[in-house]
Amino acid sequence: MLKAVPLGEHSGLRVSQLCLGTMNFGEPGRGHQGDWTLGIDDAEPIFKAAIEHGLFYFDCADIYGVGASESVVGELLNKLLKRDEYVLTTKVSMPMGRGANQGGLSRKHVMEGVDRSLQRLGHDYVDQLIIHRHPHEIPGQARTPIEETMEALHDVVKAGKALYLGASSMFAWQFAELQMTAEQNGWTKFISMQNHYNLIYREEEREMNPYCVANGVALTPWSPLARGILAGAYRGGFDKGSTARSQGQDRNRTESLYRGDMDFEIAGRVVEVAEKYGKQPAQIAIAWLLGKPGVVCPVVGVSTVEQLHGLVDAASITLADEDVQYLENLYRPLDNLLSLGSS
Repeated sequence: MLKAVPLGEHSGLRVSQLCLGTMNFGEPGRGHQGDWTLGIDDAEPIFKAAIEHGLFYFDCADIYGVGASESVVGELLNKLLKRDEYVLTTKVSMPMGRGANQGGLSRKHVMEGVDRSLQRLGHDYVDQLIIHRHPHEIPGQARTPIEETMEALHDVVKAGKALYLGASSMFAWQFAELQMTAEQNGWTKFISMQNHYNLIYREEEREMNPYCVANGVALTPWSPLARGILAGAYRGGFDKGSTARSQGQDRNRTESLYRGDMDFEIAGRVVEVAEKYGKQPAQIAIAWLLGKPGVVCPVVGVSTVEQLHGLVDAASITLADEDVQYLENLYRPLDNLLSLGSS
């Protein structure tokens, strides 16, 4: 059974040790992940299993399935739980259409985007609203002044449409600037950072992670299994995918994110350590992440109840120091994906 833990040092909000990512729930065939999306009937058993294991934190975004994920997630949560029994996050900023103002973090899109998300979710509010990227780093969108974004987000909170704010994937200096702007103006600050962090992409250990630890901001990493690489989905090479996701169009996205020469060698060591502990590789990768400073709850994605059972068990694994070192010592510095515009 997962434990409830504080989401950072600057809120009273508590979440489960794992967060269920919902990118793969929605309408099959719709959106950039449509070829491995599960519909509501396939998603429901996973949600039920999550709840039974004490997982009550759910992460969504407007762009997942171009709104379809929010519809499925909202319907299931409304059916399965009382509103005060779970924590729900969604995100805003990615383009939701071809219109000039249908994406980004302008005041117009923030206000309209949040309202549309709540409609799809069938909720009056979300517990946390996350900006999917920095206001200046959203593909094809205007560079909104950060003051405009931060005031609009503050107004969303004061209107009761979101209770807390979070951010995702940006440079540490950008995040610090947003936090300082909010503080100087008396606006709502971010309590969490959902960044890209796992055993084969550790560039966040240089600046973002230490900044968040020093300032009490919770880390909720995305892609904790490196899109299946650390779970063995690719079996040592991108041309050896063994799942619907790794064999479909999502493989191109995975290849754009993971470029390190040692990626599959590190994944091989995860397999070795898993055999030593009598566990699955995915469990070891999650256990490693949960042992890192500042990490509160990795955002995990699953397509079966069995996968969920395994990841829940990871929260009870404590890795020996020598095994942590063995997993880590093949890592070599990589290009920061944010500087390449592909994170």
